[in-house]
Amino acid sequence: MTSEHDGGDGRATGRPAGTGRTDPATEAFVAHRNLLFTVAYEMLGSAADAEDVLQETWLRWAGVDLDDVRDHRAYLVRITTRQALTRLRTLGRRKESYVGSWLPEPLLTTPDVAEDVELADSVSMAMMLVMETLTPTERAVFVLREVFGIGYDEIAEAVGKSPSAVRQTAHRARAHVAARRPRGTVSPAETRDALAAFQRAVETGDLQGLLDVLAPDVVLLGDGGGIKQAVLRPVRGADKVARLMLGGLLKVPAEVSMDPVQVNGFPGLLVRLDGELDTVVAVRLDDGLITGLYAVRNPEKLTRMRRRTALHR
Repeated sequence: MTSEHDGGDGRATGRPAGTGRTDPATEAFVAHRNLLFTVAYEMLGSAADAEDVLQETWLRWAGVDLDDVRDHRAYLVRITTRQALTRLRTLGRRKESYVGSWLPEPLLTTPDVAEDVELADSVSMAMMLVMETLTPTERAVFVLREVFGIGYDEIAEAVGKSPSAVRQTAHRARAHVAARRPRGTVSPAETRDALAAFQRAVETGDLQGLLDVLAPDVVLLGDGGGIKQAVLRPVRGADKVARLMLGGLLKVPAEVSMDPVQVNGFPGLLVRLDGELDTVVAVRLDDGLITGLYAVRNPEKLTRMRRRTALHR
């Protein structure tokens, strides 16, 4: 079954194939689909896994007696959260055997995501990596409470904990994230300016120009997934990162082009080799300098960069 809301991949959205009408269960699911995808993606860091969670959510939702459901949105979020928690634990085992650094799957996002400052911050590559350091339950509670403003009682039902336990978990997760998140709110304009300077320096081979935009303690993470060549461990320090990037480009036997795009709500770069998408670069900014560079090369994680993804709270 498919619809205009399925993101173009033919995944289930609840519209029965071959019909022009939808039933109440389908209408409710389609109405909240972008919200449910956002919840699942923020919990998992993987669009492919988020889509699988939505498929599982639909299968369970389709069997629910709607006469017993007071709040469709809350019920759907509860199903999605439970499915995402199960998937998150499986994903954790998968990451243990992952080749090199694991980075979240980047999304080519719609302009409205950047306009919602809190949503953009929550799906930024930097914040998604911070959330990776939470336990599955902490991540679910943080996402539902801090990003979507869901009440403790509803979250308790979703994660199978008491409201008091959820409050404690929320407090712990909030403190954990606050200690690791970017030091100040960064505007898309600041990120765009820093990326433009970074792009100019890389394209012209300007080592000093690159050093000027990189923080002394900048960290470069690469994700090739064992499919494409990438740094297997974090590279730390402006000089090492700058020389690695400029030296690596000299060895590329192809025409390299960089195009600015919206990646997870913030400006990022698409790197193409001979016109073919090769790498997505996202950054973390602190005090006007790039402190984190995230280069995703794993082709299995680049499929969502060919079309925009709508995220909603």
